[in-house]
Amino acid sequence: MLTKINHIGVAVTSIEEALPYYRDSLHMNYEGCEEVAEQKVKVAFLQIGESRIELLEPTSEDSPVAGFLQKNGPGVHHIAYEVDDLVAALQEMEAQGVRLIDKEPRNGAHGTKIAFVHPKSSGGVLTELCQPGH
Repeated sequence: MLTKINHIGVAVTSIEEALPYYRDSLHMNYEGCEEVAEQKVKVAFLQIGESRIELLEPTSEDSPVAGFLQKNGPGVHHIAYEVDDLVAALQEMEAQGVRLIDKEPRNGAHGTKIAFVHPKSSGGVLTELCQPGH
């Protein structure tokens, strides 16, 4: 079902302020930035090996990432695992009694389809499942 860790999402108050650490100090390859309106977030991608770090900056006060920042401050927001078939993965997890935030895929950055697993089913870690789009 899972093929690899696709990315680790890190909530930040400002991508502009956080980016130099990852790009310049850690020498990660900066792949660009995009806004995901559906998620009310701006996302910057940095490549490290086969995985990425995804910096998440809220674009609205009612963004889930804004709520996370208010409650926890900047830091690790989620871990995303890549799957070949997101619909099948969600159906399997639901059949196993895993609590899902999303029972149907939604749109993510870079044309991916994403869905979140509730932290209460994953030891307190917000888990994202993602299926690459292109």
